[in-house]
Amino acid sequence: MTTGWAEARQVARDAAEPLETITVTLGEALGLVLSEHLPALVSLPLCDTSAMDGYAVRGPAPWTVVGRRLAGPCSPDAALEPGQAFEIATGAPIPVGTEAVLPVELSTVDEGVVTGVLPARDHIRRRGEDIPRGRRVLHRGTVATPAALGLAASVGYDSLRVHRRPRVRVVVSGDELLTAGLPTPGQVRDAIGPLLPGLITAAGGELVDTQFVADRAGALSEAMACDDVDVVAVCGSTSVGPADHLRPVLGTLKAEILVDGVACRPGHPQLLAALPDGRHVVGLPGNPFAALAAGHTLLGPLLSGLAGRSPMAPLTGRLRGAVTARATETRLVPAIRTDDALVPVGRDRAGNLWGAAMADVLAVVPPQWTGPEVEVLPL
Repeated sequence: MTTGWAEARQVARDAAEPLETITVTLGEALGLVLSEHLPALVSLPLCDTSAMDGYAVRGPAPWTVVGRRLAGPCSPDAALEPGQAFEIATGAPIPVGTEAVLPVELSTVDEGVVTGVLPARDHIRRRGEDIPRGRRVLHRGTVATPAALGLAASVGYDSLRVHRRPRVRVVVSGDELLTAGLPTPGQVRDAIGPLLPGLITAAGGELVDTQFVADRAGALSEAMACDDVDVVAVCGSTSVGPADHLRPVLGTLKAEILVDGVACRPGHPQLLAALPDGRHVVGLPGNPFAALAAGHTLLGPLLSGLAGRSPMAPLTGRLRGAVTARATETRLVPAIRTDDALVPVGRDRAGNLWGAAMADVLAVVPPQWTGPEVEVLPL
């Protein structure tokens, strides 16, 4: 039974339990997902520090300069008496007794004596002012972005507990496919093999390998017989023609079919199955744009869930132009984002990636849509 587009995505998400947790260094964590909350191990700043280059002072002007302090380890015993100053750099710990930092641009120095009018702000960053020790700074399910890794380092982490990436094997079937050079009549260049690695990586997965097989059930079954991956993405062979062997092979493997066809265009003949050994199989249509649409419908949500990513709130936009909704199927329309609208780019036949390559997003046009608001899937 064909499943609605939104429901199919939810089924794929619900089928995915986050994979086991591993410990990795910060350098290895980029793109992985935190498996536990991250509290700050230290306060930021760790102690009271100067927010400006200038002079740490105590009492009213003038101030006699009695020391100098740069950022870095320093004696905790340094102290100021009234009428004294320390030359100080941004980020340096302030001496005990400091009442304010006089910015260098507001100061005058003559033979070791500083004068100037203190501004309203004291230009001191207090201990824990930015992040108190123990404060949760990142939540479980957060993707380790470059900024997140920098934050983790700043609050004391050398390694992180994360979910490992789901491992994916891509199996592309078709006697007509050519992987290099110019095709001859009866041949077509494979476009899905180059398309999927980026989609898999963006969803949090890791491509293990890509295999090209002939349109034979035995060849397909052999390519799917692997125990070192979590997901097998089969491209082509998802329809019901004489060369489409995926469903019979899944039957032989005693797979549970979770989604068998999705009410969307392009990408209708796609499927999701669970194998008895815990692996998942995603069937993608053989037409390139249909495969891309199916990748965003089933493969992306499945990998995202296995990687432990938290669901994101849907992005929306206002679709402009002559777009006709279908009665019972969702349309996925390549579009470009402008300042105030989404503009369809056209050239969106199932076998053609031209429109998708020109687009920023896929606009999700639900059945019987009357506009203008739609969900969008970033490309």
